[in-house]
Amino acid sequence: MAENPSDQVREAPYLPYETVADDEVTHSLRAWLRAVDDLGELKVIDGLDWQESIGRVSEMLHHTDDSPAVVFDRIPGFDPGYRILVNSLATRSRLALTLGLDTNIGTFDLVDAWERLTTTTKPEPTLRVDSGPVTENILEGDDINLDLFPTPLWHPEDGGRYIGTGCGVITKHRNSDWVNVGTYRVMILDEQHTSLYMSPSKDGMEHRNSYFDVGEPMPVVVLAGLAPIQFMASGLEIPHGVNELEWVGGISGVPVRCIEGAHTGLPIPAHAEIAIEGFLSPTETRPEGPFGEWTGYYASQSREEPVLDIKAIYHRNDPILLGCPPEKPPYEAQRFQQYGRSGNLQRQLRAAGVPNVVAAWTHSVGGCRLFNVVSIKQSHAGHARQALHVAAQCGQAAYLGRIVIVVDEDIDVTDLNEVIWAVCTRMDPERDTDIIRRALTGALDPAIEPGKKTFNSRLLIDATRPWEWRDRFPQAIGPSPEVKRETREQFGWIVGR
Repeated sequence: MAENPSDQVREAPYLPYETVADDEVTHSLRAWLRAVDDLGELKVIDGLDWQESIGRVSEMLHHTDDSPAVVFDRIPGFDPGYRILVNSLATRSRLALTLGLDTNIGTFDLVDAWERLTTTTKPEPTLRVDSGPVTENILEGDDINLDLFPTPLWHPEDGGRYIGTGCGVITKHRNSDWVNVGTYRVMILDEQHTSLYMSPSKDGMEHRNSYFDVGEPMPVVVLAGLAPIQFMASGLEIPHGVNELEWVGGISGVPVRCIEGAHTGLPIPAHAEIAIEGFLSPTETRPEGPFGEWTGYYASQSREEPVLDIKAIYHRNDPILLGCPPEKPPYEAQRFQQYGRSGNLQRQLRAAGVPNVVAAWTHSVGGCRLFNVVSIKQSHAGHARQALHVAAQCGQAAYLGRIVIVVDEDIDVTDLNEVIWAVCTRMDPERDTDIIRRALTGALDPAIEPGKKTFNSRLLIDATRPWEWRDRFPQAIGPSPEVKRETREQFGWIVGR
C-alpha cells in the first residue's frame, strides 16, 4: 500500500467554513463542506502539483467506491487558499445530503425521490441582491487573470487546462426570459480568454444560436466554483425551459440569492466561489481540445470553437475551484447522474403511457446514456417492445444512446449480473432484438467514424419472458429485488455494507 505522508494530509476543519442562515446552506459550498466533514467524508491534501498529480489522484478517487470528497490546497506556484475540490458528489450519502434527504437512503428510494422532485418541484424565482461573498474580489480590465487559479491539466493528452469541468454555464435566450445553467467544457486559452464547447443538442447551444444567427455575441457567466446542488442541476436534464437556479430554489425551499452581472445582466449566485463573466464571440474562434470526455475517449479532436472574451472575474477570498474531470466510466459525474437520469427515464416512460413500469436504471458504466435498463410487469402483448422503443427515444435517452434492455419485474435493473443473466437466459437473438437506425448521436460518439457523426443506431433487447408462453417459462431461483434489498438492510453488516 502506498505511503500516506502525514505532512500532506490535514484535518478538514481547518477550512474557512462560513456561518450562514439555515435557509442558505444549500447554496453555499462552504456550508456544504462543513456538513460533508460532519459525515466523515472529507479530506484535505496539501502540496500536490497541478501539472500531473491532481489529475492522477482525481482519476483514482473516481474509480474507488465510497471515496471521499478531497480539497487540494497549498498547490505549488499558487497562493495558499486557492484550492480545488474534487469528487464532491461521488457517493449516495453525499448526493442525498445535497438534496436534503436521509443520507442512509437506498438506491431505489433515491431514484424515486428524484422522480418526485422533478415532477412536483415548483421553481422559485431568484432573489436579487446587491452584493455577496462572490463580490469580495472583482477583477476587470488588465487585472483579469485566469492564471490566478490552480487549474489542473486533468489528463496528460488534453489540449490545455480546463477551468470548466465541474461548472455551471449561465446563458439566456436572446428572444425570451429563459435562463439556463448547463455544464459545458471551458478551456483556458490565455489569461483573459477561454473557449466554450457545447454539444449540438444542448440547451446552451439553442441559446448560442439565438445570438449567433443574427451575428451577436452571447452573454455568458461561467460558474467555476459553485454549490454542489447547482452543479448537479446544471449537469442533469431539468425540464426544458426551466431555469436551473430557480429549480434549485424550489428544491431547497428558498430562493438563490443572485447579484446581477455588471456586463451581461445575468444572475450570478451570491455565494458562488468563482464566476467568469463575458461574451462568446460569433466570429472569433481558436483551437479547442482535445479533451478526455465522458465516454472514456478522446472522441473529438482539436477544432475551432468560439472564444469567450472575459469582462470580469468575481471570486471569494480563498476561492475554491470545483473540478469534475471526465474519466472512463464510471466517474464522479456518472455516480450521481445515474440516480437523476434514472429518475428522469422512469418519469418519462410513465408520462408516455407505458404501463406498469417498475424501475429504470441508466448504468454508469455506459456513461448514464449508452446502456439503459427498464423493468416492467408485463400486462399485454407488445408491452416489452413498447417500453423498449420509448426508453430508446424519449427525452432522457435520445442523445447518444446505444443499448436498451427491458426485463421482468423480478430482475434488479441496477445489478449488471442479473441483467446480463436475463439477457443470456430469456432473450433469443432472432426473436428478441430490434435496431433503431438514424438516431441522434453527437461529436463525442467514439463508435462513429469521424466526419460522419450525425446519426447512430440503437440495439433494443427484450429480455423478458416471452409473452405467449410466459406462464410455462422455467421458474427462477433466488429472491425478488425487494427481498434482496431487505436482506441487505438487515444483514449487510455481515459483509461490511
